[in-house]
Amino acid sequence: MEICLDPFNARLRIDDYRGNVQTMHKRVLELAMENGFTKVFIKSRPEDWQALLSLGYMLEGVFKRYFNGGDAYSMALYFTDERRTSDYWMQEDNILRQVLTLPTKPSDELLAQGYSIRLATTEDAEQLARLYDAVFQTYPTPMNDAAYIKKVMLEGTIFYAVESNRQIVSAASAEVNTLYNNAEMTDCATYPEHRKHGLMRHLIVALERELQSRNIYCAYSLARSLSFGMNAVFHQLGYEYTGRMTKNCNIFDKFEDMSLWVKDLSR
Repeated sequence: MEICLDPFNARLRIDDYRGNVQTMHKRVLELAMENGFTKVFIKSRPEDWQALLSLGYMLEGVFKRYFNGGDAYSMALYFTDERRTSDYWMQEDNILRQVLTLPTKPSDELLAQGYSIRLATTEDAEQLARLYDAVFQTYPTPMNDAAYIKKVMLEGTIFYAVESNRQIVSAASAEVNTLYNNAEMTDCATYPEHRKHGLMRHLIVALERELQSRNIYCAYSLARSLSFGMNAVFHQLGYEYTGRMTKNCNIFDKFEDMSLWVKDLSR
């Protein structure tokens, strides 16, 4: 198993595995109990999700085309009622219904006057860390640490940034999985005073073009289900909603439900 022990989010995440599902499940239970985790999150192969269902896991979403074109099934196992129970599900349903009524928008709109967009480098790590520290009270990864940002950049994560007056005011990244040729659109942040200009749409489009140039065609994102704006961005750029993960990560000031959006960049 390729696992992530994730104490900040009180969860065990399995990104890849080989072998017997029953054996994997026994080890998953051991690790979850040893670490006091309240959630297990597995990206299951198509042939295994029903076996996991029979072991008590729940299907929460589908990462379409994740495994070099084959779907991955997001399977979850919970250990407490508190972690299993969403506090905002009906509110999120209402947000989703509103988002899905929005028309799609062309991706070739002009960037607002006074702004520029570019690929970020390790030299931008300090500015990026300040942006993430200002925007998020808490975040699933230490994005307020410039050393961590440099580390993930050197490991292959692509960052794009929007500048105003030579200062980074908005950024987003694509975390690339070169083994399975997919990428997660993540780390989306904009200073509040710059949010009315649709900067995030431009960042996502720039990242998509960068991914296409690298022959990465499966793009997906986990957006806070309570965020009308971020879910609207992905819907309007042609992403498909394929599920919602209950209390998936510790973001802002609490465990939040995350909506899964996927897009085939080869189309």
